[in-house]
Amino acid sequence: MSLGEKLAERRKALKLTRLQVALAVGVVESSVKNWETGRHVPKLYPTQMEALCNILGFTLEELAEMQRQD
Repeated sequence: MSLGEKLAERRKALKLTRLQVALAVGVVESSVKNWETGRHVPKLYPTQMEALCNILGFTLEELAEMQRQD
């Protein structure tokens, strides 16, 4: 499973919209869509990465490992 698929799966499991994730992270909704579809890898500032982890319930280590596997 790709990083994008894991992000989408977790978002849906938490019943969050792409817009909710985008607002929490400080990006536009299309960025979240592009991550989930594998078009782009999240390139975020540390505070944004932390916000992404917080809203989706990942640790920074888990997210880094998912990026390495992708």
